[in-house]
Amino acid sequence: MSDLDLDELRDELADFAQPEKKVGRGPREERIIAGFEEIQRFADEHGRAPQHGEDRDIFERLYAVRLDRLGALEECRSLLAPLDRQGLLSSTEIAAPAMPEEMDADALMAELAGAAGASEITELRHVRSTAEKRAAEEIANRERCPDFDRFKPLFEQVRIDLDSGVRTTRQFVKDAGFLKADITEGQFFILGGQVAYVAEVGETFRAPNGETDARLRVVYSNMTESNLLRRSLQRALYKDEAGRRITEPSAGPLFTGESDDEDIASGTIYVLRSKSDHPLVSANRDVLHKIGVTGGDITRRLANARLDPTFLMAEVEVVATYTLYNINRVKLENLIHRIFAPAQLDIEIKDRFGNPIVPREWFLVPRFVVEDAVERIKDGTITDYIYDPAAARLVRSDGGGRA
Repeated sequence: MSDLDLDELRDELADFAQPEKKVGRGPREERIIAGFEEIQRFADEHGRAPQHGEDRDIFERLYAVRLDRLGALEECRSLLAPLDRQGLLSSTEIAAPAMPEEMDADALMAELAGAAGASEITELRHVRSTAEKRAAEEIANRERCPDFDRFKPLFEQVRIDLDSGVRTTRQFVKDAGFLKADITEGQFFILGGQVAYVAEVGETFRAPNGETDARLRVVYSNMTESNLLRRSLQRALYKDEAGRRITEPSAGPLFTGESDDEDIASGTIYVLRSKSDHPLVSANRDVLHKIGVTGGDITRRLANARLDPTFLMAEVEVVATYTLYNINRVKLENLIHRIFAPAQLDIEIKDRFGNPIVPREWFLVPRFVVEDAVERIKDGTITDYIYDPAAARLVRSDGGGRA
């Protein structure tokens, strides 16, 4: 047979060749990619990879730990390498840990996700009991959340609350009796490096072992969700050394309003107006106020305002002051700033050395709204409200109108 005949035969056979089948990604691969994309968004926003350190916020530290875990697994590195446009994986110089024979792949992924607080990167524990293994599988089995837009504002508010100190996180410890504790709708947790929100709690039923249980819809900050048993979530949180419960926002006894002979003045809420000739300040002078809390003499605090970028490098005038008694000043100031965060002034001021500074205590808020906020601090209802710039008033944070 001539070479020409062979070429023709090859062309004919090519017509019958089966097209190459594309292999879709499984739920675990999708979860790995979703977690990595969240780290990429952080890198895009900050221009660097997330870093470890006590001076970093809790979310950056969780992202840094997760990146270490992804870089430690060859399976993850192979999957993510084509997507690593920022070279994040190359910044991790960690040897991949060996996979224990008694641990299946899903359980291992869940275990690695929950090992963020371990002292060594290769410290893994075997999943031995059936209940623990089922819990790990349920946590690992996540899907994309189709209506995540409904929950996104909740996650954003939780992050603001954590940054401001209005909410805190508490670690689970062995003797806390956590497995007997209940999980209710509306609670937030940190599990496997993600913020988890309990969106729905199904009907309670009795499990074969006699314990009560319920199905949960849990939505995660990486836009995934899972439908798992309450006991599975409890066990996963208990087992995760980095697992945390996020507390509810609470002002506590911040402001007594009146003093008696035994009360001691703890500080002052001050409301200031700037005399700066900056165009943005001049255009909004009547509604632009600096709101803060001080434990010292307010006059002395303002003595060098024109040299201080936090005072916009200009003289200020005192609009109002409110004396505090038996108060946690830092907690109160963080709370006030959270309430008025939607109206925070976006301005950059250069200090006397030419360094750019972004002041954080200036808000476009009318004075009568500040007075309203102080009254709600007095009666203890302030944590139920947030400032609505469009309406120029305080509104209930649960979506209701002004009380």
